[in-house]
Amino acid sequence: MTDPVTTSTRVISHWIDGEERASTSGRTAPVYNPATGAVSAQVALADRADIDRALESAARGYKVWSSYSIAKRQTVLFAFRELLNARRGELAEIITSEHGKVISDAMGEILRGQEVVELATGFPHLIKGGYSENASTGIDVYSLKQSLGIVGIISPFNFPAMVPMWFFPIAIAAGNAVILKPSEKDPSAALWIAQLWKEAGLPDGVFTVLQGDKLAVDGLLTSPVVQSISFVGSTPIAQYIYETASKNGKRVQALGGAKNHMLVLPDADLNLVADQAINAGYGAAGERCMAISVILAVEPVADELIEKIKERISNLRIGNGAGVDGVEPDMGPLISGVHRDKVSSYVDIAEADGADIVVDGRGFRVDGHEDGFFFGPTLLDNVPTTSRAYIEEIFGPVLSIVRVQTFQEGVDLINSGEFGNGTAIFTNDGGAARRFQHEIQVGMIGINVPIPVPVAYHSFGGWKASLFGDAKAYGVHGFDFFTREKAITSRWLDPAKHGGINLGFPQND
Repeated sequence: MTDPVTTSTRVISHWIDGEERASTSGRTAPVYNPATGAVSAQVALADRADIDRALESAARGYKVWSSYSIAKRQTVLFAFRELLNARRGELAEIITSEHGKVISDAMGEILRGQEVVELATGFPHLIKGGYSENASTGIDVYSLKQSLGIVGIISPFNFPAMVPMWFFPIAIAAGNAVILKPSEKDPSAALWIAQLWKEAGLPDGVFTVLQGDKLAVDGLLTSPVVQSISFVGSTPIAQYIYETASKNGKRVQALGGAKNHMLVLPDADLNLVADQAINAGYGAAGERCMAISVILAVEPVADELIEKIKERISNLRIGNGAGVDGVEPDMGPLISGVHRDKVSSYVDIAEADGADIVVDGRGFRVDGHEDGFFFGPTLLDNVPTTSRAYIEEIFGPVLSIVRVQTFQEGVDLINSGEFGNGTAIFTNDGGAARRFQHEIQVGMIGINVPIPVPVAYHSFGGWKASLFGDAKAYGVHGFDFFTREKAITSRWLDPAKHGGINLGFPQND
């Protein structure tokens, strides 16, 4: 979508060569304040010339940065960490203004991303090689981990700070130059982060922000100088990213969509379950790939659980994520009017397929923000497992109840799904929990934890259609992804023991 730029409209530009750079394309897209529905800015959409400038700058930056010693790189990482700690409130306000999530949720996003920054500051231990002395007589073998070069990151709208931070701290620590293509829906956080890197002492060109749409994405996917692509988004796009980038010889970690279930056993604490269902289903207005969207209630708990969730929904405050008169709501708007209508269509589908609408969020309005992109918390019961509302990712504040009769029925439903991102079980039975974690075919599992996002020194990623490529995000996977290994076999001859001529195949001895 391209909107004309007026003289009064702020244009969000690229970050190339250590400064904001205007686009040469003349193409832009609107950036909205989701709480008001008003256009707050226009974001530049890159053309081929912009892409080439970004690649050339990154190549220059990589040449400088990759020559830095480990000690000098670590100093920059620590400086960035301290700046982010001191000023993260600024970033939270930017996120809320363009995404819509409440300030405390935006702050939580930053803090989880900061975990990866902190992990990256300890990178010397994680990129060191190994050494085997005298592997064969007079021969030593050792390995080196070296940077890839220029790496691309394509991030989604729902976490404009955290998701890029899953990747770029590790990539930069390992000596790479990064080109970040943020979502055009909330592009300003990336520019703020770029400025922070500059203040931390990162050389120009090492962190580049390329604003744009599919043209920018394809520019990174097909460029012969981009060595890897990291992506988070919907499954169809993740598959496209994986196939296109792989075809062009790149490493790929492409994290796709989800349909996360919570299995509730009859012995569970239903007050805990109801609280966590609210948090996991409606936090960030459901716009997160780790949101719980389906509760599998093992009977006879469904009716009681529904009443507890309904009671909690009635107390939720929905409004402008920035707060009004110092009071912050519990939930903000969705990212756009188009997305709000898409979420609403799934409730229509569920209703047409025979689901019971327990709490209906369609048509929700906030006083004073009538043009905002709001959608109320929605609770559905008896959702048929054949309905698209059950099968597909909704990405909104819609929680579906599916009644099952046994533990095994619930496990079988989860395992039969297309996705394998995250899931949770709520129970006081340790044996059931242990069996669940063993049998479930999902990459991230919570036991009485609704959103099991791993800490930074583990790795984030699902199974099946939730992950394309072999590498998960951050943790050890991240350092392996952003480095490549050289193995060196070395012999320094003892002048007194020259081996002479031997045309046979080398043998260990």
